[in-house]
Amino acid sequence: MQAAPASALSALSALADPPARMVDGAAMDYLLIEAVNALRVSSAVASARAKKIEHDMVEAGLVPPPPPAKQQNPRDSASSTSGKISGPADEDEGVRSRLEAIGMHVGGNFAERLCRDRPLFSDSLDVIKFVCKDLWVSCWDKQVDNLRTNHRGVYVLQDNAFKPISRISSWEGRQEALKRAKLYVALPAGIIRGALSRIGFQGTVVPEITTLPQCTFQIKLPKNT
Repeated sequence: MQAAPASALSALSALADPPARMVDGAAMDYLLIEAVNALRVSSAVASARAKKIEHDMVEAGLVPPPPPAKQQNPRDSASSTSGKISGPADEDEGVRSRLEAIGMHVGGNFAERLCRDRPLFSDSLDVIKFVCKDLWVSCWDKQVDNLRTNHRGVYVLQDNAFKPISRISSWEGRQEALKRAKLYVALPAGIIRGALSRIGFQGTVVPEITTLPQCTFQIKLPKNT
């Protein structure tokens, strides 16, 4: 029986254990910046297209016209009016949901690769430890700084210098910087949620920013997991 050539053996070895492919450490930062800008423009275009279609249908008599917007009394506070006014906040919410959906896909792929040679997780605490150590190091080059739990399915992960928002600032002041940072943590929240979902733990992930560059993520998992 003739032995396999060395080239075939090296090819099989590369398939069995592919070499790690490295990318620049700043690539993720640049990608997130461009993704936010691109999705913001895309969301504005989609919103304008939907309004145009609605206007054309009203003009053609296919749908009734929308009720006129209620005029706000200057004496009324913003919270006392029942009408909803669409604006930049609604557009940001659309961008946030799309970023989270992208993050879920990325997080699921990360979880598959990191859990390839690991045994099954026994409980939710082991999964959270995996997120705090393995997933955090793979995505953001460090471990979580603090982990708290009430032992009833709620976990709070705190990163004192969260990489995706470590360089965010605004000449308009601290509040504007915090507003921008809340948009940039939507993708990381999706990554965490996607990783948990791919492992088999369905839960919610809520990011919270009070002081830059600190960020906390509240994770709620079902009690029976």
